[in-house]
Amino acid sequence: MKYFPHLLILLFVHLTPAAQSANRLDTPSVKTLFVAPNGADTQSGTQERPLKTLAAALEKAQESASSSITVYLRHGTYYLDKPLQVTSGSLRGKKLLISAYAGEKVTLSGGKKLNLKWKRSAGNLWESAVDFTGFDQLFINGTARVPARYPNQTAGTVFNGTAADALSPERVKRWANPAGGFIHVMHSGQWGDMHYWITGKKGDEVVYEGGFQNNRPSPMHTRYRFVENIREELDAPGEWFLDREKRVLYYYPQEGEKPGTASVEVSVLPLLIELRGTPGNPLNQVTLQNLTFKHTRRTFMEAYEPLMRSDWRIYRGAALLLENTTDCTVTGCEFTDLGGNALFISRYGLNNKVKQNHFHRIGASAVCVVGDTSAVRSGSLEYRLFVPYDQLDKTPGPANPLYPRQCVIEDNLIHDIGQVEKQVAGVQIQLAAQITVRHNSIYQVPRAGINVGDGAFGGHLIEYNDVFDTVLETSDHGAFNSWGRDRFWHPDRAVMDRLTSEHPELILLDALYTTTLRNNRFRCDHGWDIDLDDGSSNYHIYNNLCLQGGIKLREGFYRTVENNIMVNNSFHPHVWFANSHDVFQRNIVMRPYYPIALKGWGKTVDHNFFASEEDLEKAQKNHTDVHSASGPLLFADALHGNYTLPAGSLAFNTGFENIPMDQFGVYSPHLKKLARQPAFPELVITGKYQTQKEIGWLDGRVRAVEGLGDRSAYGLPDERGVIITALKEDGLLARAGLRPGDVLRSFCGEPLSSLGQLLTLTEENKWKGSLKAAIFRNQEEKEIMIVLQR
Repeated sequence: MKYFPHLLILLFVHLTPAAQSANRLDTPSVKTLFVAPNGADTQSGTQERPLKTLAAALEKAQESASSSITVYLRHGTYYLDKPLQVTSGSLRGKKLLISAYAGEKVTLSGGKKLNLKWKRSAGNLWESAVDFTGFDQLFINGTARVPARYPNQTAGTVFNGTAADALSPERVKRWANPAGGFIHVMHSGQWGDMHYWITGKKGDEVVYEGGFQNNRPSPMHTRYRFVENIREELDAPGEWFLDREKRVLYYYPQEGEKPGTASVEVSVLPLLIELRGTPGNPLNQVTLQNLTFKHTRRTFMEAYEPLMRSDWRIYRGAALLLENTTDCTVTGCEFTDLGGNALFISRYGLNNKVKQNHFHRIGASAVCVVGDTSAVRSGSLEYRLFVPYDQLDKTPGPANPLYPRQCVIEDNLIHDIGQVEKQVAGVQIQLAAQITVRHNSIYQVPRAGINVGDGAFGGHLIEYNDVFDTVLETSDHGAFNSWGRDRFWHPDRAVMDRLTSEHPELILLDALYTTTLRNNRFRCDHGWDIDLDDGSSNYHIYNNLCLQGGIKLREGFYRTVENNIMVNNSFHPHVWFANSHDVFQRNIVMRPYYPIALKGWGKTVDHNFFASEEDLEKAQKNHTDVHSASGPLLFADALHGNYTLPAGSLAFNTGFENIPMDQFGVYSPHLKKLARQPAFPELVITGKYQTQKEIGWLDGRVRAVEGLGDRSAYGLPDERGVIITALKEDGLLARAGLRPGDVLRSFCGEPLSSLGQLLTLTEENKWKGSLKAAIFRNQEEKEIMIVLQR
């Protein structure tokens, strides 16, 4: 059936209750209530006599005999003094709509306004007494400011700036009393982040506790770390510090800023609205529409729970929490300036919808769809834990109904998330089944755009999404990422090989349903566009446009990958089982395959199209791709993102079919106007069909040595090597000591003879984090290390 997203949005708007007249009279079945900032909770709640608070409206809703309640909020900001809770017990089966009225701007804030009396303090600082200290975010004139930190903020870097000496004795010696400060640090493998609360200091060392946020514990990263909320580090415009003992707020104004006339808001609540039922009596048919959620506290030091054997632990909370709910809808809302997760569908959930919302400036994840760990049979809660075979519950599927299923995340704009925490995703799915993630635009994220944390219970449909600028602060991940680590999985590979060989019935006990990835556009410059990691099984991946990182399948079973385009990249099969039943066919690849430690090549690897004859020949030496072909790739307009192949392309002889290029991402007009598009890479063809002499490489430009002229100009002993023609100032090549005019003679231990070889070696070794090279400069050769970490 053909999919018509624009028709669907028209039908949805037509049927939405708030689109109907708000001036209708109450009927026996519908009760309409109004809330306004100038209202009073002693009033009746009519349009003429509105209530003042949403809490009062919910109380009246409980009292009403009507079967349907509509609450309209008039223009303004509503500062909540406590989270609003809607329960199945309080509604007693009534339908509920909470909506902004007639296009008016309505904000629900977890913060409060402070009326301060500023005075100049020492140096560039201002100070004010405060009668309230229970906050951890400060907003001046609507914009978040920075807690005093070292090093100072540098936008666009890991954690917005890190320093290896953040906890050095020399640094700590400067701090009179760092208690109440925080240490933020990357996992040593950059698999997320960890956070610590400083409780004091002993000599020139801090005393701290925490680090529980990652499910694969590690030492602190030696380089990617910073400290904040320390008085002595208040030294840059836009920074602030709250002395809770003295009840004094200090602020370093930005240039031209006048604290005396500024609006000051702070974050107080971690949760704004909670929709909660019970497994036996789920909350049903609540709609939240056209609301803005703002100003929640940061939650990185709240209680975290492990999510099976993935790398994730998670705080089971958000600005908007839906737990044990059915047929609830969140639409047309904005989530911004939040300290933790934005929206969380928790435990039992059926047919909930998250549509046409805008998530941005989020401290953690945008949308989490996460069941309870008790729903998994023989579940293990850490990477290295495993239930022995003779103790395994071998019943397929879930143990109880405490997991979301058949929910829809559609047409949402998600960007600039993970601003505090880094083990996050635009959409995080775990312990769930048959979740649809469709037509979302997701970018500017520190880790995955979309993450599926395990194989329990599969059946997800991931389609028409536009996901790019991903894995910006972490490593070893993808724009789309998944883990398996289901009942068959074991951290000792030899044990897992034996188990899956002797007991293949274990493989799909958890991944009951096939997860489908189709018609998406993915780009990841610091990992893989699609990364199926540890044990991910039962996937069908087709019709995807992969712009940079290619497709990786680590050990797992029953994956079919077909009719995808991998621009400037290829297929990465890693540590496959001897009999994985995997299929890779009818794909377009522009580099050789990058296999690592395979025990077998699956069921089928054939009928693919290579942009290089040499790469095809290399694949066929592994006894794959007997019926594959190679030839020139003449895309319609790759510079502007159209990778359609013209009639007569040799790729069609393999069975490849063109992919629609105009259906990625959001389709609502107002979101489409806001959404960015990915950068489209320069096409780099290697081998026989290569036409370009100079190409981009890492953050520089290179070309191959050609002829006696180059040999003479660069003083080379022969005509071999790759010349650096340009590089980014202060980029990773510059930091390695490279200069324009240097000649790369060897790379990753191999003598260099072509651009294609350089690109292949880079892709094969990028996971190492640093790459060894030998350069020729001023008639001599020297070794350097190129550090790929950001």
